[in-house]
Amino acid sequence: QLQLVESGGGLVQPGDSLTLSCEASGGTFSTYVMGWFRQAPGKEREFVAAISRSGATDYPYSVKGRFTISRDNVKNTVNLRMNMLKSEDTAIYYCAAKPLFVSVRIPTGYDYWGRGTQVTVSS
Repeated sequence: QLQLVESGGGLVQPGDSLTLSCEASGGTFSTYVMGWFRQAPGKEREFVAAISRSGATDYPYSVKGRFTISRDNVKNTVNLRMNMLKSEDTAIYYCAAKPLFVSVRIPTGYDYWGRGTQVTVSS
């Protein structure tokens, strides 16, 4: 049973950068595909980034070029570096894990989820 704990959220200004981290325990982290999702109030959970076991990545158009996902299979962590943050990036950000790098943009395919960390972008 994989446990995921996110950290690094906070209040930042538009244009700032922020790095989120997700630490995994209780399972073989390197065998999982890792994803980041976000959910703003009143909106559905939205795909942000995913990284395969070998380091292949996927991003939606809304964050491509601004966000970077990376993983450290020794430290059992996956990070999300967010640059040029916008007010519309405000949301709770969740880390998730699944076994295969297929349909990574669909939240229902993930087996494990963290509790989330709040990111607020406001001047």
